[in-house]
Order: sequence, then C-alpha cells, then structure tokens
Amino acid sequence: MSNQTTVTEFLLLRVSDVRELQILHFVVFLVIYLAALVGNLLIITAVALNHHLHTPLYFFLMNLSILDLGSISVTLPKSMLNSLMNTRLISYSGCVAQVFFFLFLGSADFAVLTIMAYDRYVAICQPLHYERVMNRGACVQMAASAWISGVLYSALHTVSTFSISFCGGNTVDQFFCDVPQLLKLACSNSYLSETRVIFFSVVLLLSWFVLIIVSYVQIFRAVLRIPSKQGRHKAFSTCLPHLTVISLLFFTAFFAYLKPLSSTTSGLDLVVDVFYSMVPPVLNPIIYSMRNKEMKSALRNLILWRLFTKNERSIFL
Repeated sequence: MSNQTTVTEFLLLRVSDVRELQILHFVVFLVIYLAALVGNLLIITAVALNHHLHTPLYFFLMNLSILDLGSISVTLPKSMLNSLMNTRLISYSGCVAQVFFFLFLGSADFAVLTIMAYDRYVAICQPLHYERVMNRGACVQMAASAWISGVLYSALHTVSTFSISFCGGNTVDQFFCDVPQLLKLACSNSYLSETRVIFFSVVLLLSWFVLIIVSYVQIFRAVLRIPSKQGRHKAFSTCLPHLTVISLLFFTAFFAYLKPLSSTTSGLDLVVDVFYSMVPPVLNPIIYSMRNKEMKSALRNLILWRLFTKNERSIFL
C-alpha cells in the first residue's frame, strides 16, 4: 500500500496526447453540450410560456429539464476546457464541487422521475381524483422535496467520499470526478470504502425503482381494462417516453455504481459513464417532444413565434 499523501489537485482522464484528437474531443463534446442546452432550454421555455402546458406533467418535465441541463453543465465544460488548454488538472475543491453538484442534480433527477411515475398513476388509475391529488400546492411540495432530498443526499455522499484518505495517487480515470473512480485512490480496503459510500445510494435507487415499478404495474393493469383501442394507445403513448427515460438512466447508473472496482480503466467504464452522464440530458427532450403532440405543438409555435418576431424586427430596422 502506498504512503498517504495530501492531495491538492486531481488529474482527469486525457482522451489522447495527440493535439488534433484533443481538438476533436472538444468539438464532439461541444456539439453534445449545445444539443443538450438547446433541447432542454426549448422544453423549459415552451412549458413556461404556453398556458396549455401548465399541468402537473409538464411542470415536472420542466423540473427534469432544469436538472438535466445543470447535470451536464457540471461535467462537460471542464472536460472541454481541459482539452482546449491541453491540461488534465482539476483542483481538489473543484473536484469536490463537481461530485456534489453531479450527485445533487442526478439524485433529484431520479426523484422527479419517480414523482412523474406517481403522476401518471394518479392520472390513469384515479382520474376522478387527479385534480384534487395533484393540485398546484401538492406539485410544488413534491418538486421541492425532490430538490431538497437531492441536496441532503449529495452532501452526505460527498462528505463520505472525501473523508477517505487517498493513497493511490491523484489520477482519476474518467473525464470528470466520478465517485467509483475516486474510490480506487482510497487508502483503505476498496471493498469497504465502496460499501460504506455506495450502500445508501443503492438502497435509495432501489426504493425509487420499486415505487416506479409498482406504479407502472397498476398503470398497465388499468390501461388493459380500457375498452377502446384508441384509449389504450393514448394511455400507453403518455407512459412510453417516461419509461424509456427511466430505463436509460436507472440501468446505466446501477451498472456504473454496482460493478466491481478494478485498478484499470476499461472502455466499458467510459461508455457507461458517458451514457448516464451525457446521453439522458440530450435524449430526454427528444424523447418527450417526439411522442407528445402537445409538446410538439408548443415547440413548433415557440420556434415560429421566435422566427416571426426576428423577421419583424429586421424589417423595422
């Protein structure tokens, strides 16, 4: 075991030592970031400006877009800057901040997805009580609880992670400060460190996952009892985007945190981290807008309105 040293900075994973490939890495990440930025900002703006979308479903969708936008903004800009500046450095405090905000926004994301499953359950299984159960006050309280629980969970997780001593150097084998990669640098037994830091995460994720599964079992039982084919199709179409997003996020996160720690970085580690940190913020707006007629209509009206006002302004100038 290496002697304990005081770590003041970390070295993130470098894609390549070739300058051209570093620039290519910057461009690819920039395109991904801009796609997530534009997609989520369009969802947020469309929901905020369109009164027809001022319903619980779209209120939670707007919260999800805000969280996705924040989550990808925590990781990608620093990686892009490092590639552009030909460096790997991130300060100790910067790494702590990155872990805290990534865990905060990610856990709140899971909580909002769970609330959205409950919203669909009430809408389909208890339609007569929907307005009473999912009133404005209840929606605000549920959204606030998701954000607050994310802060508390992240604070606990971050303190637990950085309370360990680092003896394995300061090289993080990932493009951002990821908890499983940081645990590889721990002085104590990696299995004990992993158990102590991740156990609560697994319990929390499983709790959310069970609640979602129970909700959708009830939803599918109710949908199958709908006599008309058109009614069943409409009910399934409102649930399919949510199920797709949940599957993508939950399974990649489970795999990333439950796979055994190893001393070397594999291509699979990189692929999994890319999936659960970058792909959902990019795909979520596409998934929800493509399968939802109201959202597509709102986005179309928003884009046409922006083009009209821009053309009108240019005429007057």
